[in-house]
Amino acid sequence: MLVEQYDLTREQTKALCLPLFTEDYIPQPVEFASPPKWHIAHVTWFFEEMILKKYLDGYVEFDPQFCFLFNSYYAGVGERTKRFERGAITRPTVSRVYEYRDYVDASMRMLLASNPDQDIIDLVMLGIAHEEQHQELLLMDLKHTFSLNPTSPVYSSSRDLMEEKDADHGWVDINQGQYEIGFVGQGFHFDNELGRHTQHLAKSQISKALVTNGEYLEYMKNGGYDDFNFWLDEGWAWRQENNVACPLYWRQIDGEWWHYTLSGMRRIDLDAQLAHISFYEASAYANWIGCRLPTEFEWEVASTEFSWGNRWEWTSSAYQAYPGFEIREGAVGEYNGKFMINQMVLRGASVVTAASHSRASYRNFFHPHMQWQYSGIRLAR
Repeated sequence: MLVEQYDLTREQTKALCLPLFTEDYIPQPVEFASPPKWHIAHVTWFFEEMILKKYLDGYVEFDPQFCFLFNSYYAGVGERTKRFERGAITRPTVSRVYEYRDYVDASMRMLLASNPDQDIIDLVMLGIAHEEQHQELLLMDLKHTFSLNPTSPVYSSSRDLMEEKDADHGWVDINQGQYEIGFVGQGFHFDNELGRHTQHLAKSQISKALVTNGEYLEYMKNGGYDDFNFWLDEGWAWRQENNVACPLYWRQIDGEWWHYTLSGMRRIDLDAQLAHISFYEASAYANWIGCRLPTEFEWEVASTEFSWGNRWEWTSSAYQAYPGFEIREGAVGEYNGKFMINQMVLRGASVVTAASHSRASYRNFFHPHMQWQYSGIRLAR
């Protein structure tokens, strides 16, 4: 039942926060990473703003200030706090935010018990998927914040999440021809997956394995970060301006490479899959090894032939609309469509992605310089 799925998702968010102390809920050292308290309030605000205020008769808003504090980017809803100031929201308290969650949950259960129509069901499913995305973001953001603490805090001794190894090796052959791309079938999907259409693909191959830490370390030892010939011009400027010389969270200690994980500092496992790589770095590595990154269409066609789900995989495709894409009316129309510029598509899923999001047509997207997502490299040629 939908109410059970709703409750399970809400409990999973709480479970992710169980290892946290009150102090962990607040900091925001960088603009792109939001504090845990903001995440758990924002996903609650989504249900209140997009569903309860419109569809539950007699619903009384929990706190009128929360819309300004916990709206993310929905301009159609109204003004909101600046993104880089989310860590300054020390009030309301963490306990007050949990009261907000309980209040909204009780109202959502009332709505779901009233035999809601399909429009409401669709919005609830979107809200559930939205919260699952923020569960992933919460762990990504928390890892980045903890990594800046010189004591290397341990979130959970069982949440290293950097130990995954390749199960398959070799190459998948793609024959030249016409292929259907995009979501088809039943079940939840995002609007950016729609617009199933035909793509012509040339003959190519895609690796069944992702690039490992050891393979990437060879690239580093051979001067990959110092040779502009492998880099896109914009990527080379980013590398120089930010003095990037290794993947995010890697640190060289007494001649050995370590990295920060949610289980604290760990030695690099050379056989494990590489993670926390920007598109610029992925592209440069592919050039160095004599390959390239796959297009998102090649990836989707080949995905039935390899294992995936440990790392988001950069593609060479810019994030843009499929043919026939239409932005929905109202605030929910801002969910995907307005971000279709200056970002690259990633395919697959990661170790912190909800299992229900692991489908061949799922399209993630990030700016090419971002590293804090669990992103890796799959090669094509």
